[in-house]
Amino acid sequence: MSGIFSGGAWAKVWLYRDTFIKGFLNTILVSAAAVLLSLAIGIILGLMATSGKKLFKGISRVYVEIIQNTPLLLQICFLYYAMAFSGHSMGIIPAGMISVGIYHGAYMAEVVRAGISSIPKGQAEAAAASGFGYLGKMFYIILPQSIKIILPPMVNQVVNVIKNTSCLYIIGGADLISLTYSFVTGANTGGAYAPAYLISGLLFFIICFPLSKVAGIWEARLKLRDRR
Repeated sequence: MSGIFSGGAWAKVWLYRDTFIKGFLNTILVSAAAVLLSLAIGIILGLMATSGKKLFKGISRVYVEIIQNTPLLLQICFLYYAMAFSGHSMGIIPAGMISVGIYHGAYMAEVVRAGISSIPKGQAEAAAASGFGYLGKMFYIILPQSIKIILPPMVNQVVNVIKNTSCLYIIGGADLISLTYSFVTGANTGGAYAPAYLISGLLFFIICFPLSKVAGIWEARLKLRDRR
């Protein structure tokens, strides 16, 4: 039943297609929430890192170093089980949203910091001379110029967020990978290994590939507009 050319295996996958649809939708849900959280964290910490204030820079640096140098699996387990043992149990989906968002927030912060730092200092000085405060200078002068620099690595992080939802498997998640594993090992549904994992991979590709293409087109248009 596990062969990729087995008609029976493909029929079983089709019969239980709702399992894959549910996993696909849960993956999108977790990814969307995690992306929004990581963007919020990344923008705030990126601004703190480039603020010129030692305290803010220190807070941003500590967060980035701690999060980037500990495994995502560890962070998911810590959040989920620590909350459970403290008497404040958290659902698998919310735990995934928060832990994946916090993890990728550290990488988003580095993307934002690098993009802001790439803009010549003369731009910031000119904005300050024109009466802009720090936030006004960033949002009206610096960040618009850094978008074409920030965009490609930021989209890469979005794609990584989507793929890293698979780590929810460690806490018995309801994401696409977790439900695919449950399907191929289930007493009534097990056996269709190759078709099930092929469909799972295809669904991930359907989410991630268009994002990369759209980002590439957007980046090219921004560069073309700058040349004009």
